[in-house]
Amino acid sequence: MQFTIQSVDKNSKGRSGIIETDHGEIETPVFMPIGTTGGVKAVHFRELEETIGAQIILGNTYHLFIRPGMEVIWEAGGLHAFSGWKKPILTDSGGYQVFSLSDRRKITEDGVKFHSHIDGAKHLFTPENVIDAQRIIGGDIIMAFDECVAYPCEHRQAKKSAELTHRWLLRCIERFNETTTLYGHSQTLFPIVQGSTFKDLRIQSAEFVAEQNLDGNAIGGLSVGEPAEEMYEMAEAVCNILPEEKPRYLMGVGMPDNILESVALGIDMFDCVIPTRNGRNGMLFTKEGIINIRNKKWEKDFSPLDNLNNFVSSGYSKAFLRHMLLSNEILGLQVASVHNLCFYHWMMKEARKKILEGNFAEWKNKMIKKFMTRL
Repeated sequence: MQFTIQSVDKNSKGRSGIIETDHGEIETPVFMPIGTTGGVKAVHFRELEETIGAQIILGNTYHLFIRPGMEVIWEAGGLHAFSGWKKPILTDSGGYQVFSLSDRRKITEDGVKFHSHIDGAKHLFTPENVIDAQRIIGGDIIMAFDECVAYPCEHRQAKKSAELTHRWLLRCIERFNETTTLYGHSQTLFPIVQGSTFKDLRIQSAEFVAEQNLDGNAIGGLSVGEPAEEMYEMAEAVCNILPEEKPRYLMGVGMPDNILESVALGIDMFDCVIPTRNGRNGMLFTKEGIINIRNKKWEKDFSPLDNLNNFVSSGYSKAFLRHMLLSNEILGLQVASVHNLCFYHWMMKEARKKILEGNFAEWKNKMIKKFMTRL
């Protein structure tokens, strides 16, 4: 993997760049649609590529490990071959999913013992077998195994967790270095900065992660319930330490305003379920603000969803999409999901354009005011 910075905004730390992988280039800043089990809910790959313009999607190690299982993915030739998605894939380590199974798992120095949410079967994730699993899945970018603490938590707990994540990281790196890619394309390992919302712990973790000198770095454990101001403070502290010449990935973020504020801090990569999940529940993101399409005010609004130059956003009216969702039609889930991903892709493309033009900060502030509007 290669990362090239093309431009830095003159009034913020926002930057535009290109990540090169064996499955194609990724223009940054970038939003990665969530393909938890290998596919993005209610969205065809053809729509992802041709309508939305997605450059990379995210797959989840935990869910793929549970179903369909590593044997199936291995025999298929990896997730690219299994799913038919030809562009880059990033796989997370499953650490966050294990964290969410608070009543089903036990954390030890060795790893995490947990029960499947599907059938209750017992499993063990260790730094080593999580790397092995991601070798089998075949993601272009793979993540180190980490522990994510809940918010709020005590400093002592966050410190203990971050130190465990660091020890696990060293084991992940060792396993990564002693194994090879299985399908002929290169893979890149990203470590994850932890430390909850304690600035001293975040700085220590960022310094430890930077010392490992890997090809990219991630920031985890944010967007878990903390106020946005604390998230930005932690992200800024970490970005001041992580190497400028390597891509920075803020995991699990988020709402459009969160993303744009984080771009201004120097973050390059984002992922979140919000555009698809919230879309399926009737929340639409538009250039003029956020819409709850289920509200009665849209019942007779026959105007297009938005001006985004794609057949979904311009071809379906607000009234019709409202009717589809209230009728529990699958088409409503599809249209809302595709539209929101189109909006996110437009937003990232526009952010990149404004960075290249040198006026990102001004545009960002105007857009955030609109995102605070509920139409």
